[in-house]
This record gives sequence, C-alpha cells and structure tokens, in this order.
Amino acid sequence: MAEPPARLPVIDITAVVTVTDDGGSSGRLRRELDAPPPGDIRNCMVALSEDEALLSRLFQYRFPAGRGLKGHSFGNLFLTALTDLTGDFAKAVSISSEILASRGRIFPSTAAKVSLEAELVDGSIVEGETKISRSKLAIQEIRLKPARVRPIKETLTAIEEADLICMGPGSLFTSVIPNLLVDGVAAAIKRSPARKAYFVNLMWQPGETIDFKASDHVLAIHRHSIEGLVDTVVLNTRPITGSRRRRYAAQQVFPVQNDYPTLSELGLRVVGRNLLSRGETIRHAPDATASVAVELAQESRASRLGGRSSLMAIGAYSLAHP
Repeated sequence: MAEPPARLPVIDITAVVTVTDDGGSSGRLRRELDAPPPGDIRNCMVALSEDEALLSRLFQYRFPAGRGLKGHSFGNLFLTALTDLTGDFAKAVSISSEILASRGRIFPSTAAKVSLEAELVDGSIVEGETKISRSKLAIQEIRLKPARVRPIKETLTAIEEADLICMGPGSLFTSVIPNLLVDGVAAAIKRSPARKAYFVNLMWQPGETIDFKASDHVLAIHRHSIEGLVDTVVLNTRPITGSRRRRYAAQQVFPVQNDYPTLSELGLRVVGRNLLSRGETIRHAPDATASVAVELAQESRASRLGGRSSLMAIGAYSLAHP
C-alpha cells in the first residue's frame, strides 16, 4: 500500500514588491495615467495564486494588437482601473489578490510615486529602472527619487510578525535593495527577531552585478541599509556546466562565485543546497528554493514560539512561483 503524501506545513506568506518599474506596459501606465506601476505586483500575485488556470492566464494575458492596447497586460489594466476606483493602490492589490486566491498577502513597498536613480562608478547618474538595468558600468549607489518615502504600515507589521525575512533571489539593485531604502523598512528588519536570509542569485546580471561574488551581494545590501542586516545566505551548490553555461558565457555572463571564506568573515550562516532548476534557462528551482525557506522559517519559529510559521519575501516573487 502506497504511503500517503507528506502533509505540507502551513506557512503565512507576505511579499513586499517594488513600485519603481518604468518599462513596458507598467511604464506606459505610469507615464500616461500617472498610475503606480503594476507589473511586478501582478507577477507576484499570479505566482502566489492558487488558481493556476483561467484567471491566472487572464491576468498575464498581453494584448497582441490594438491601438493603445498592444503590449498591455490585462492584469496591469485591471490593477490600474481598480486603483482609480478605490483611490488606493494597496487596497487594489489586496482585492486583486483575493480574486486570484493568492496564498499570502502582497504589499507594495510604498504607496508613494517613486523612481530609481543610480550613481555609476565613473560618477555619472542614470535615472529610471530600465536605463539602470541597461547600464554597462558598475553601480556605486542606488537611490530613490524622492529620497524619503513612507512605507505601507502593513509592511512594518508583517516584518514585526515574521519568523523569516527573505531577500531575493532577484535583481539586486532594482528589485531587492529599493525596498530597503523606503523609510523605516531596514530599521524594522534589523529590530526583528526573525532570521534574515538572502538567497544569492545564480548568475551575474548584466547592468547590475557583473563580477559579483556572493559576498558582494550581501555587502551591497549592507552598504545601502544597515550593517549586519543579513544573517544567513542561501547558496546553490550544484555546478552550472555544459551547454547552459556556454550559452550564457557567450554573453559574458557567468555563475556567481560562492566565496565561503569571505562569507564566514562577515559572520554569516551559510546554507548550501542544490537549487538549480532543469531546462535550458538557468534559474532557481521553485520547489527546492521554497523548501529551504520553509525550513528556515520553521527553525526560527521553533526556537521562539512554536506554531504556524510566517515567511516574508522582499523583492522576490520568483520564490513562490509554481
């Protein structure tokens, strides 16, 4: 007789997502309607959705033609319309998440209209997330414009209640760090008794993290927020080889080096697992990555209170992607 499938642990998930996207459909809505960019939020909602069929496909549907419609996704238009009706972007996100039966709560990092500005190593300034991602020079500093913006109060509450705060995997300078620049967020994370784990990217990211080792990612987070904010790093230990590596190497993109001695010197706990997905695209395996997050959340919870664990993901919707 076959063994019954293992029962999955119950985890409360909260995702905090940046609102600085200025490209594609989100950028057009931002420029033409002065609306918050919904694209990253939409992706996160779909990733956490329990409805993997029609509704999720509808939210990701992109109009292939039509004057003014071509290139827009239905989900972006839905979120923008709902924001206009409710007068509150965070409320529109909450209602949309309920419609999609999302397995967790999703908050924009701020309700303010904000953009990104980067200072490159040569001292030049680049404005806008899209241009920053296309930059050929290393990023010295990333900033919000305006510099002082307030967080969503629910975000601070979620940080306070979390057992595990995950940062990444995702674009370091345009997805992860911007959330930490919102007033009060980094300080709240530092105060939290939760474990703070950074899931290190698998590959260099052109325009952002060329030549970065694992420790460089953590040091960039600390430089932009608070020293010692991260206490745990999660690394992929499976070598990236063969045709996949060669294809990326042709674009001068290579795997992030796990520089264990430096990570140890920084006082970080290192968790290494096989996190590499199958297929030609190099990306984190969702199940393996989520398993590590659940393990860390349960471990943190057990050491303090026991009961249901709470996981908070900052700047990473891919973590829960099915």
